[in-house]
Amino acid sequence: MKLHSSVTTGLLAITAYDARHIAVNGRPLTRSFLLTPQRLIEDWPPDSIDSLTESDLQAVAGLDCPIVLLGTGPRQRFPAPALLRPLIERRVGVEVMDTHAACRTYNILMAEGRDVAAALIIECAG
Repeated sequence: MKLHSSVTTGLLAITAYDARHIAVNGRPLTRSFLLTPQRLIEDWPPDSIDSLTESDLQAVAGLDCPIVLLGTGPRQRFPAPALLRPLIERRVGVEVMDTHAACRTYNILMAEGRDVAAALIIECAG
């Protein structure tokens, strides 16, 4: 799906996605990543919700955003509550959704000027 937006110039937006990639400002990414309006961190380690670790979420907590959208792949799947500890300890709001829903929600919140981070899992094919 290609997304069109009237986003402020200079911010990082999700411009397209499909089952195998997500494009940030037109650049296709095929591995999981972290995104804020000002920062892209490529090659975030988890390649599925099952491989998500507390260390992965510590990296998300380090982004210092009050809202985190956790995209869990093609389906919404909730991580074990203990894994969310780094975010809970920092009083970060976490919304868990499928990755494509997280892409759409990120763009809406980012366009509203909200301080948001997206932690997006792209599941590696076979």
